This record gives sequence, structure tokens and C-alpha cells, in this order.
Amino acid sequence: MVMSKLAPSILSADFSNLSRDIGLVEAAGAEILHVDVMDGHFVPNLTIGPPVLKSIRKVTGLTLDVHLMISNPDEMVSSYVEAGADIITVQYEASCHLHRTLSEIRKNGVKAGVAINPHSPVHLLEEVAPYCDMILVMSVNPGFGGQAFIASSLEKIKKARQLLDSSRSGGLIEVDGGININNIAEVAGAGADVLVAGSAVFGCDDPGEEFKRISSVLEQVER
Repeated sequence: MVMSKLAPSILSADFSNLSRDIGLVEAAGAEILHVDVMDGHFVPNLTIGPPVLKSIRKVTGLTLDVHLMISNPDEMVSSYVEAGADIITVQYEASCHLHRTLSEIRKNGVKAGVAINPHSPVHLLEEVAPYCDMILVMSVNPGFGGQAFIASSLEKIKKARQLLDSSRSGGLIEVDGGININNIAEVAGAGADVLVAGSAVFGCDDPGEEFKRISSVLEQVER
């Protein structure tokens, strides 16, 4: 039996108490921390840069899963590697030379992922699937937290799972957007290995306890 993992997204955390919020989910059993990087250009929002990630690295030993929702990701990959990222995911739609980008990430000892937006079909990743440590299926249009899960994403998750299995890459399927306690079992059952949740975790009074509650649902999913 393969158990999926819940990755809290700090996009919805209290940035005035970021170290506290990270500590709460880490103490609750989180292994992966999702970090959304937005540039105000590729997506209509602006979040954090390498200095903040470097500060986060100092206060936690969690796997830092960094999603670059930015234009020209090649220009910034090395900065996020140096800041402490363990996984770097770039957007298919923003990458002109995706094979090169994935290769450069991996050369630095960091796992490489590719994200696809809701409008992008999975088959676009066929040529790079062998070089992907992760495919991230965006189940909302990126830019803001708190959006509703797009139901058609379930079929995309299944297709992404088939693609990675056929490529024998050993890669993971990650899903981000609208994940909550009511739909997480269905999403995991479709083949997701890592499920990102922001507002569902950090929007609660006690993020640590809510992380445990949602994770307990994942423990019941058979894959």
C-alpha cells in the first residue's frame, strides 16, 4: 500500500508568524513544506523570493518543495537552489527549454518537477517525463489560495500517473489547488502522491491539529 502525503502550503500561513506556523505543522508530522513563488507576471500575485526561502531553511529541516510560478525560471533556479530548495518545480507554460531546465536542476542535486496549468493536457510532458522527479497537476488556475478544486483534474491525475509509470522515471504526482478534507481522499485515490493544502490547513485556528485531521483521512486511502 502506498500512502500519499499532505504538504502544507505557506501561501496561506501567517507571514508575521511564519516560523511559528511552520513549527506547528512540523510538530504535527509534516514532512514536506510547499513554497509558492509568484512573480506578479506569470501569475497575478507576488509572493516570496530567495531571501525568505533562505530564512525558512534556517528554521526547519522539512523538505522544501518550491514551485516557481514565474516567467523565465532559468534565470532564478540557481538562486533557489542556493537558498535551500530540495525540490524545484517549474511551469511547463513558462519554460522555453524544459529539458535543459530540468537537467540543470538535477545537476545541483535537487529534484526537478514540472507543473501544468488546468488548460494544459498531460501529453505535452511525454518527451520530458523520464527527467521528471515530479509532475504537479494544478487543480486551480494559479495565483491565489482559497479557490475551488476543478473536477476535471481527477482525470488528469490518472493520465499523469500513467505517463510517469510508462516512462519508468519513478516520479511522483503532486496536486495543488482546492484540496481540503472533503475531497482529499478522492484526489489521492486518483493517484496523487503529494497533496498540497494551504487554506485548508493554515486557515484554521490550530494548523497543527488540522494537519493531523486531514492526514488521518489520507491514511485510510488504499492505492
